[in-house]
Amino acid sequence: MYTHLHEEIEALKLKVLKMAALTEEAVGKAVRSYVKKDLYLAEEVQDGDVQVNRLDVEIDELALRLLALEQPVAGDLRFILGCMRISVDLERVADEAVNIAERSIMLSSRPPLPFQDDVAEMGGKAMAMLQHAIQAFTSGNVEAALQVCSLDNEVDVLNHKNMRKVIEYMIHETPAIERSVHTIILIRRLERIGDLATNIAESVVFISEGVNIKHKRYFDEHQ
Repeated sequence: MYTHLHEEIEALKLKVLKMAALTEEAVGKAVRSYVKKDLYLAEEVQDGDVQVNRLDVEIDELALRLLALEQPVAGDLRFILGCMRISVDLERVADEAVNIAERSIMLSSRPPLPFQDDVAEMGGKAMAMLQHAIQAFTSGNVEAALQVCSLDNEVDVLNHKNMRKVIEYMIHETPAIERSVHTIILIRRLERIGDLATNIAESVVFISEGVNIKHKRYFDEHQ
């Protein structure tokens, strides 16, 4: 039977999906602002963060109200808790997009470094992880969520490779130190987006299966 709780849960899901769409858009604009040296896109990312933060607060308030007044159990309880987790991670992704946009603004007026294609590749993979994680949440697809977790290794490899390239370049090209530092920060932000997309995918597994796979890889490696 369709109850008031289910109606409210549907409203909660729609808020999370709206927040996810805005966050995904912010990451895409941030990466493009770096690649194209587009200040307008970078400023759009900065301005749009207010909407993401507002939705984060709304989701938190609605979820807490449902927990307090409706006393959900089983799958409904997991869904509400999972939405709370996901909204936190989406807000952090949006913050990382703002950070990337800020670095893009700083780098836009300076001569380019020879890492643009490498950073763009990493940005594309991080963006794909976020998109797949959001799609997994939308459909409740556990297999798709687990695939996102496996993609994190690829972003980590690119992170280490790009870091080494920039550091080696910086050692031999001292005039480029400031630009190199901003590029390193930008690369690190992209890697962090990959981590947060993995967190979202882990929350999808928790919602669907009731299993907490957070840090599972670490524990498997240290058994």
